[in-house]
Amino acid sequence: MATDAPDFNPDVHPHRRFNPLLGEYVLVSPHRANRPWQGQVEEPQKSDKPQYDPKCYLCPGNARTSGHNNPEYTSVYTFPNDFAAVLPPPLPEVQPAGHPLLKIQPVDGACDVVVFHPRHDLTLARLKTEEIVNVVDEWCRIYRERGCQDNIKYVQIFENKGAMMGCSNPHPHGQAWSTSSIPNIPAKELESLAQYSTSEAVSPATAPKGPNGRPCLLCDYAHLEASEASSVRTVFKNEDWIAVVPWWAIWPFEILLLPHRRHIPSVLDLTPDEKGSLANIISKITIRYDNLFSCSFPYSMGLHQRPTPNSNTSSGGPHDEHDVAHMHFHFEPPLLRSSTVRKFLVGYELMAEPQRDLTPEQAASRLRACSDVHYLDGASVVQEP
Repeated sequence: MATDAPDFNPDVHPHRRFNPLLGEYVLVSPHRANRPWQGQVEEPQKSDKPQYDPKCYLCPGNARTSGHNNPEYTSVYTFPNDFAAVLPPPLPEVQPAGHPLLKIQPVDGACDVVVFHPRHDLTLARLKTEEIVNVVDEWCRIYRERGCQDNIKYVQIFENKGAMMGCSNPHPHGQAWSTSSIPNIPAKELESLAQYSTSEAVSPATAPKGPNGRPCLLCDYAHLEASEASSVRTVFKNEDWIAVVPWWAIWPFEILLLPHRRHIPSVLDLTPDEKGSLANIISKITIRYDNLFSCSFPYSMGLHQRPTPNSNTSSGGPHDEHDVAHMHFHFEPPLLRSSTVRKFLVGYELMAEPQRDLTPEQAASRLRACSDVHYLDGASVVQEP
């Protein structure tokens, strides 16, 4: 039967998009973007902190609640978390729960706090590129040292920025949790990358290849987004890295940051030039975030890469099952339409599947329109819709 239905328009009509990294769908509902909002309104994330706060547990020279005193550090400073989520071995033996539905698994490890800079009032968006390189170098050191410990199977490096994302201290810092098991989300990604590498996928001749010349899911995706015809989701690209709002994005202004010129399993495989270009693009991403709504933009950022530097199989060869890892960063920010209105993952998202209110292409366009100059340094303000 003939209908008068309009032609499908992904900028208008609801649809689902597939996330090949997790094997899940996300519901996209662009027609909901302009619905009236009478829900919770957040306090804007302010940028008026002092350079030094005598009450801050992370400022140089200050005492922490553990009784330890921070040194008068002048660059990046790392220390074991005083309230670690996991503890070093040995731990008490886990007793079986007595039923196959009640599984329990021991976990041990270590949690480190990585303070990005001695100044209390700065964020990654306000650091110089060379100062972000120092942070990258520290990520490398932690990944190498923690990842080479016998009990460690995964090193998760991340940052929670802003009270909206549960950050308990506004001083610029991130964390690294090193655990005796591979967490759920990285494990799913590694499984998807492994399946793709043994599939019959035909990569473009110009796309980078994974180990042994096999296809790599993220090499192919980076090549796709870096091409001229698919630039609608690209926010920024430099000689080594590409930042995109991914096809399958859940959060409104989510960004996937990944290398696009070659397959890179971990931070330890970066050249000095690639570290510099990584610092440069992290600066540009975080500046654009702040400029979007003229606020200190909250987000959670995480680095996914090879689980550990020495995660070898029993063969001990130069390549192993975890070389399929293609290092990448997830930036997942909650702000939806202003500095005070956030996206909540509740209801349908918790009970069914994730849902977003604007398309990735629309989000990327708005981020591209933001200046490379931070708004506190005189960038023109992008008007909110």
